[in-house]
Amino acid sequence: MEDMIKTLPMHTCSWLKGKMTMYKHQDFWVIKHLLEGGIRAQQNFKADPSDVFLCSAPKTGTTWLKSLAFAIVTREKFDESTTPLLTKLVHECVPFLERSEVEEHENNRKKLSLPLMATHLPYASLPESVLSSNCKIVYIYRNIKDVIVSQYHFFREALKLPMEDAPFEEAFEEFYQGVSGYGPYWDHVLGYWKASLERPDKILLLKYEDLKSEPKNNVKKLADFIGYPFSADEEKAGVVDNIIRFCGFENMSNLEVNKTGKPNGGMLENRLYYRLAKDGDWKNYFTDEMKEKIEKLTDEKFSETGLVLK
Repeated sequence: MEDMIKTLPMHTCSWLKGKMTMYKHQDFWVIKHLLEGGIRAQQNFKADPSDVFLCSAPKTGTTWLKSLAFAIVTREKFDESTTPLLTKLVHECVPFLERSEVEEHENNRKKLSLPLMATHLPYASLPESVLSSNCKIVYIYRNIKDVIVSQYHFFREALKLPMEDAPFEEAFEEFYQGVSGYGPYWDHVLGYWKASLERPDKILLLKYEDLKSEPKNNVKKLADFIGYPFSADEEKAGVVDNIIRFCGFENMSNLEVNKTGKPNGGMLENRLYYRLAKDGDWKNYFTDEMKEKIEKLTDEKFSETGLVLK
């Protein structure tokens, strides 16, 4: 694998002071250890038809989607006082395919009866068994301008760079050129969108902004799609509302584990996954020229899809 990686196009991010290098593999940019993890998953992972994959590009609502799906699936097993979300980062409860060993997923599936998996892999790079097994896929996407800002802060803070040392203008330009985590972002979205047209019974697209503006309808849609629908009695008892409240940014960001912990003793602090969760933060960073430039690109890429990402 090492020899193959050496042959790939490589890009070192200037705005991160050379601290992050990405490789282009199967038309998408990714950092080395995630590239290696993705290739291992392609080679070794065996999906089950009962699996539910939560898919996304980075910083598009992944943490929220995982929390909601985990709470939905485990609601008969745990309540708000016993859920593992109180003591573990959600990315440990629902691990990323490319960040973990195959055994971890099999353990979740068999011992915990937990069908949830997650990945940032583009649709075309998913393990063949995921596509052939007919398991369910939920894909979340978000306004491209907020994605740019969110990725900027996540990588900058992960590498402990102050804003004055990490020019946003350079980060924007790299994203615009397609160089971002699992980017180009527009190709990532389009891959899942096209697949959802071909397999609407197996692939659900959720828009982050819709989930925020109409949480109840979208959480019920999510539960129905993944095979854990709410009963009329549960709705009357406020189960849907409680899950929405518990998994909301205000509650999750204030849990001690998400303020101070680190997943599996890793380098990244849990708090980095709970920055703002706000629509329109891009207005604090974009110049008029940036706005015009990215919206023109978005129009070109999505004009015939009906998707709105601006």
